[in-house]
This record gives sequence, C-alpha cells and structure tokens, in this order.
Amino acid sequence: MRRRATTAVGILITFLLVGCSTPAPSAPPGTPAPSAASRTSTPLPTTRTATSPPPVTWQVGAHPLPRRPDGFGEILPTPPELVNRALPTRDFLPPPPGDTYTSKIVPVPADVLARSTWQAACPVKSTDLRYVTLSFWGFDGRAHTGELLVNRTGAQAVVTVFGKLFADRFPLEEMRVTSPEELDAPPTGDGNDTSAFVCRPVRGETNWSAHAYGLAVDVNPFCNPYTKGSLVLPELASAYLDRSRVRPGMVVAGGPVVRDFAAVGWSWGGAWTSPVDRMHFTATGH
Repeated sequence: MRRRATTAVGILITFLLVGCSTPAPSAPPGTPAPSAASRTSTPLPTTRTATSPPPVTWQVGAHPLPRRPDGFGEILPTPPELVNRALPTRDFLPPPPGDTYTSKIVPVPADVLARSTWQAACPVKSTDLRYVTLSFWGFDGRAHTGELLVNRTGAQAVVTVFGKLFADRFPLEEMRVTSPEELDAPPTGDGNDTSAFVCRPVRGETNWSAHAYGLAVDVNPFCNPYTKGSLVLPELASAYLDRSRVRPGMVVAGGPVVRDFAAVGWSWGGAWTSPVDRMHFTATGH
C-alpha cells in the first residue's frame, strides 16, 4: 500500500500501506524483474482465464488525494472501476513454472534489504528477518510469485497459510516488499499490496507496529480496509465496508483466511472493535 509519512519518535518511519505502482529492480534470485505497464465464496468469473486477463481500467497510484487535517488523504467515494476490484497483477518476480504451489525461505539478500524499509534502529535485527517467495493466484486467474519479509519465527507459518490459500485459489492482487519511497509518497487511497515487514509505528501511536518486527501480514488492503471513526484506509475503499456483499479477495469472519491464520496461531484485526483492521493478521495480538 502506498503511504505517507507522519512524524514519530526517533527513527519511527511513518506510513500508509497504500499504492502498488512502484517499479522494482531486475532479477537475480530475490530481486524483482522489470514490470510491464468460504474457501472463496464468490468464484472468479469464468471470463478471467490465463489467456484472457481483465482489462486495465485503473492506474494505481496515479491520483494523489487532498489531505485531511490529520495528514491522511480525504475519504472519497470508491471509483466505479474499483467497486468490484479485480485488477491484473504486475509480475515483479518471474511467475511460477506451473500451477503447483512453490515457496522458499532464505536469509534476506543484501539487495532486498536495501530496497526495504529496514534500518539499524528498527526493533528487529536484519538477521532475524527472512525473505519469503511464494506462489499466489491473481484476480486475473494466473499464478504469480510474491515476496515478503517476515520474522524468522513466523516464516514457516506464513508459507503454510499462503499454501492453503493457493490451494483454494483465493485471489491476491500483489505481494511485494514495501519500499521507503512508498512511505514518503502522497496518499492515493487505492493500494492493494499484500505485505508483511514495514518498519513503522502503530497508526496514530509511537510504539512499534507488529509489522516492524515482521510479525504481521496485511492481506488485500483495499478489499479489507482499516476503519477507526471517520478514517478509512485505503481512503478510496469505502465500497468494501459492506461486508455482507462478499467479493473475491475479501477476508470474512469464519472464512478461509481467518481460519488458516488461526490454525498457525495468528489473530485477525477484523475482530477488533476500534480500530477494525480487516486486512491485518498478527502473531503478537496487535
């Protein structure tokens, strides 16, 4: 998700996990290749096949929002193109060779660490993070390869959960490592990047987020927005506050994503009362 910075204590890096248009460098193992321009209760439409991706009807990150007094973007109605969001996935890593789930857990390569939000003052050592690559299904009906930075203590759990979601063909739009530039970018309110490690504080607080330890994952943020009072994040995702109309990519109570994370001991922020963090799964309970 594309984010904007707010001031925090010391080196606290501020955030907004919104946006997914930042290109990444190309490609030895662990480095993205250049980009081109319940189990799921609502099936993917049959017209979305491996040979017939949906048309690109929205350019993510292209429309900065005016800011609210609190520094977040204005909460605006969801554009028609995103009400039933199903954008195709851009491949930052080579896609898997077939339809079989593949995953890999390795120490974080230096080039990956350099393009992440990690720095020496973060609350986790870089040696305690792991670089995870794994297969996922896009809304375009194709298999893709995603990347996450995850705490070494939670890496196998994350691989297990996403393996189950791959078997269920639960769609994800994007999965890649968050860059420092995204945290500093103006809010656009339209990001949908599934991500884990981000060195930042809890929203509106000064203590570290579980993301800063690599012990939290946000799943399809646009389809599963965060809400607290009048605040909706991503800011254009209000159409997804109606949880009674289940669409592909949504996390719902009792559904596969909640069950699969619960099976490895991770809890869901969608069960909280304030905030309600529907995208958020955590090994720490916060």
